[in-house]
Amino acid sequence: MSDADLPFTAALYASTRTEELAPLPWPEEAKRMFLAQQHAAQHAHYQQHYRGMEAWIVEHGGAAIGRLYLHDMPGEIRIVDISLIPEARGQGIGAALLHDLFAQARLRERRVTIHVEKNNPARTLYARLGFTILDDDRGAYDLWEWRAAA
Repeated sequence: MSDADLPFTAALYASTRTEELAPLPWPEEAKRMFLAQQHAAQHAHYQQHYRGMEAWIVEHGGAAIGRLYLHDMPGEIRIVDISLIPEARGQGIGAALLHDLFAQARLRERRVTIHVEKNNPARTLYARLGFTILDDDRGAYDLWEWRAAA
């Protein structure tokens, strides 16, 4: 990922919040501006708190379809963010990305962790792939963990 990808990641971020903002009686322009500000704040937060993070744009057929941000930590690989455009969701792409990450984690003898919002529909995917909730006392998020089978 480079700074040139920020317009794409901003649009991707907005696509992950559309349902959440739908019931609000705000004008569409206000929603757009709010989402742009939230994306900028999220990007700054990631840059500050996950120094050295690997930021990848996921592509399919040469077109950007998602993002995957990883942070290497002692004993673990933290998924800082994983998201796909709406058209790419539910097609097995996210699961394939996670399986590749699990293979890397096995080789490096690491666990994989991710913070997941309590209302995120991807929770079923994480549970199906073997993630378990490590800490459910984090406000709107739970900390999930995947470990390779012994």
